[in-house]
Amino acid sequence: MDLWKFFAIGHEDHVFCNPLSEPKFDELIAQLAIPYGGRILDIACGKAELLARAVARYDCLGVGVDLSPFCVAEARARFEEEGRASAIEVVEANGSEYEAPLGSFDVTCCIGATWIWGGFAPTLRALSAWTKPGGLVLVGEPFWRCAPSREYLEAAGHGRDSFGTHQGNVEAGLGLGLGFLYAMVSSEDDWDRYEGLQCNAAERYARENPSDPDVPELLARVREARDNYLRWGRRELGWAVYAFLCDPVRESAEADPGSLRRRSASGGPR
Repeated sequence: MDLWKFFAIGHEDHVFCNPLSEPKFDELIAQLAIPYGGRILDIACGKAELLARAVARYDCLGVGVDLSPFCVAEARARFEEEGRASAIEVVEANGSEYEAPLGSFDVTCCIGATWIWGGFAPTLRALSAWTKPGGLVLVGEPFWRCAPSREYLEAAGHGRDSFGTHQGNVEAGLGLGLGFLYAMVSSEDDWDRYEGLQCNAAERYARENPSDPDVPELLARVREARDNYLRWGRRELGWAVYAFLCDPVRESAEADPGSLRRRSASGGPR
């Protein structure tokens, strides 16, 4: 079954295609403080809802990049209909192949697709290169709540090193010279809703499209993922969106108050 068809069906009812609630995303967007006319980049933007809300709030410009032709078409049609196509560009491409001048965005994001660069730290490094000094980097990533069970790893096809811990994710950013600001962590309710909406959408599609030859595979994959989540994932795997500051004030600056004043006058950190 085509990967992007599978993704589109399973996320038909999701506003944001990951396990974080709308109120938490709104709180997250409220922290961005994008300047008027600034720019935000979202790699693996999905339906581009994060961009839509950020651009509406800050009157800024947005660029979304995604490989899914379904998501790209839906987002482009929406922004064209709303008269916002000039403010939000949606590019169909692999994020690792996207090209933009270094330091050209006030905020860069990759919410749930660190596989693009092969992991959490490489994703932070890639996004940081596109981010202005004093700008923000947002990355959504799973984390192990506890040591994962062998049964879960085998059933889900994960390795112990597929994800880090919550603390480890924060330390990965600090190790790259970024400043950690905060993390929005999914609750069990957020996770349950995310998984439940996928199950419901897939079952509904199967009922409405019984002649689609992809239905058996669709249902098998969704039901297996549901069972893995209920047996192990709900207890063992967490999710968070991590916010980091590019070019933070260094500890050595504490010895030089003038450097702090100069940095404040130049507009950062937020």
